[in-house]
Amino acid sequence: MSFFHELAHQYIDGEWRTGTGSWDIIDFNPYNGEKLAEIPIATAHEVDLAYRAAERAQRSWATTNPYERRAVLERALRITEERRAEIVDAIIDELGGTRIKAEYEFRAALEFLRDAIHRALRPQGSLLPSPGDSRENRLHRLPVGVIGVIAPYNFPFLVMMKSVAPALALGNAVVVKPNQNAPVVGGGLVARIFEDAGLPAGLLNVLITDVAEIGNAFIEHPVPAVISFAGSDRVGRQVAAVAAGHFKRTILELSGNSALVVLEDADIDYAVEAAVFSRFVYQGQVCMAANRILVDRRIEREFTEKFTAAVAALTTGDPRDPETRIGPVINTFRADALTALVDQAIADGATALVRGRTRGNLVEPTVLTGLPEDSPLPSQEIFGPVVLLMTFDGEDDAVRIANDTPYGLSGAVHTRDVERGVRFARRVVSGMFHVNDSTVQDDPLVAFGGEKFSGLGRLNGEATVDAFTTQRWISVQHERAVFPF
Repeated sequence: MSFFHELAHQYIDGEWRTGTGSWDIIDFNPYNGEKLAEIPIATAHEVDLAYRAAERAQRSWATTNPYERRAVLERALRITEERRAEIVDAIIDELGGTRIKAEYEFRAALEFLRDAIHRALRPQGSLLPSPGDSRENRLHRLPVGVIGVIAPYNFPFLVMMKSVAPALALGNAVVVKPNQNAPVVGGGLVARIFEDAGLPAGLLNVLITDVAEIGNAFIEHPVPAVISFAGSDRVGRQVAAVAAGHFKRTILELSGNSALVVLEDADIDYAVEAAVFSRFVYQGQVCMAANRILVDRRIEREFTEKFTAAVAALTTGDPRDPETRIGPVINTFRADALTALVDQAIADGATALVRGRTRGNLVEPTVLTGLPEDSPLPSQEIFGPVVLLMTFDGEDDAVRIANDTPYGLSGAVHTRDVERGVRFARRVVSGMFHVNDSTVQDDPLVAFGGEKFSGLGRLNGEATVDAFTTQRWISVQHERAVFPF
């Protein structure tokens, strides 16, 4: 476990440091309970040190030739590719991700890193016409300065790369606060990659800490101009409120309650495959996961038989075993909460078509149907291997059910008529919706984000450029202007 001990530190101004807080964050393997590392927590003083270091370093980084910035990112890409095996193993050990999940996250992070390399050289401004005959309008696109990133535990390596890499490419500095359950994969690992790539000290800082120690200091600090947060809508509300009080821009990727809709003309076998993946990838601990599988009543029996058989066949166990499809949830608290949720749903009248057992942090898949009309489950996020199977009568009913939630992050519809699927997708209030695919998608060039309680703003592609830069208008008057007084 020397890998974890080596990277389980604060990283401030190019130095690996021990936090000065009075308590430790313990990093556990969620499958076997092995202690991976103990990390003395960072204090508000260290938050200030990190942001001040970022502020100092960013001034010169912003004026660095973009080709030099690109070279650092290119080296980071090569280093990441060379360390594939240890990164994948770290994702499995720290997050309980199966090998399939770990490989998926690694490949996705690589694609975002590749895209960020090109962002370093994108056009930096434009010339715009003016109603004044001799005035020239120059619109410069500049880095915002320092960005604070708060990452979740479920895809921490990917989330960090899709925020940190383009932010650096565009001339910013970054201070990141990884989730306590992923301090290495979402923090120290990323810092080491960029350190070895030759990133100047201070441009990337990692703070392993908790609000119980620092309060709102990470958000309230005067240095960061943008706070990028991925996590629950409950915490996102707090982040947004605090940031707004200090006139900071926020990018919020929050909870989801996706529906995967199967219309009567769908390829049922394929829809079953997509539904199983959409719900159970990384034990359902994914904001885009399909909480609800909506099936046209005309094909309910056939779909249900095939879907429940496929779910029951999923292997739950050691995430290092290539045959395992369901590994552990992140901790005991989550396992107990999911078990209580299923027990309560059944007590309220739901039927378990598949009823999984809970063994430590291993929560086997459960399929619930027949929920009473007043059940709160269909409108909320279920972050685990529990899925709701619901029926509808026609497209209008399907749209109504899909939209009957305060969230609007992702979704999917299956039909043999692609344009019918597109028309359906346009009727669902969601930031992302996919025709004949899974609900779990993330592409570097396509704007990623949600509607309603699922977030504010977008990332990826040009949306990331908008998020991590600001525009400055500079006009030039080439002749003497005539003023009215």
